[in-house]
Amino acid sequence: MLKELMGQTQEELDFFSKYLTLWVAICIILGTGIGYFFPGLATSLGEFEVANVSIPVAFVLLVMMYPIMIKINFNEVLNVQRNVKPLWLTIIVNWAIKPFTMALIAWLFMRLIFSSIIPETLQTEYIAGMILLGLAPCTAMVLVWTSLAKANINYALVQVSINDLIILVLFAPLGMLLLGITTEFPVPFDTIFLSVLFYVGIPLLLAAVTRHVIIQKKGVDWLENQFIKKIEWITPAGLLVTLVLIFIFQGDKIINYPLHILLIAIPLILQTYLVFFIGYLGAKKLQIPFNEAAPSVFIGASNFFELAVAVALILFGMNSGATLATVVGVLVEVPVMLSLVKIMKMNKSAFQFENPT
Repeated sequence: MLKELMGQTQEELDFFSKYLTLWVAICIILGTGIGYFFPGLATSLGEFEVANVSIPVAFVLLVMMYPIMIKINFNEVLNVQRNVKPLWLTIIVNWAIKPFTMALIAWLFMRLIFSSIIPETLQTEYIAGMILLGLAPCTAMVLVWTSLAKANINYALVQVSINDLIILVLFAPLGMLLLGITTEFPVPFDTIFLSVLFYVGIPLLLAAVTRHVIIQKKGVDWLENQFIKKIEWITPAGLLVTLVLIFIFQGDKIINYPLHILLIAIPLILQTYLVFFIGYLGAKKLQIPFNEAAPSVFIGASNFFELAVAVALILFGMNSGATLATVVGVLVEVPVMLSLVKIMKMNKSAFQFENPT
């Protein structure tokens, strides 16, 4: 099914998104090889850090967030009251369900199902990384999935905008709660809040100022069709550079525990399908038309993995199992989400309501 799906939808993806899983795999191999054969480089890079934060990685992550945020149209956020049901579904799935199911699934697999395979210390770190993914519902990539499903891209933009604002408020307290319960890791609230503020708040503010200035001088059309298209490459390029840097430090874990990549992927894939079908059934129950149901379902199923990676780096460090778990989330994202796009398109008729309420 996946092969058939890829053949039907890949031509609509941009070059980077089409082969995202391949690029991530190459980064794993490249970064691991560099770290293994040139250990001095990893040591040198490790010296450029402040408070457990790698300065090179922090800079790259901050820059790569900017093109994502500049797509947000804040004027559309103000008009959301015209159609609130899909938004409420998104908020409930993203913040009242998804973080808790991820924490439970991660704990079950690591502490019980895989407990005899994975060392206890790594169990804790993997759980933490998976929880960070569960706390970061998708932003930029949901626009790709919505486009592939031929649904309402404008409403997806509204959902992304509001979701990013909610992240600023809820990511830190939920992260502290769930990490504390499942891993007993003492997460300082100010640390996780400041990391979200740094990687989401600052790019969001800069993007808002940029949008305002460019629209005043050049207009919306120039912003969307000229400026944004010229800088879009920064996000995928930044992600690939970040992954190589991460795996320079992750080389020992990859070489010593190659099976762990698969063992982390299994609960992440299960979580993705579970959250998708919760959203799917919720959209049907609420009689949300397909154009708005599709982005509502996709935004919870996929992840804002750039943020998850950034926070994992700050809290646990470059060579931690938590950071590795967030990167595995990137590895499985595209093939799984492509299958979910296919499921939504095949069941489009189930969301055709005569008098949606």
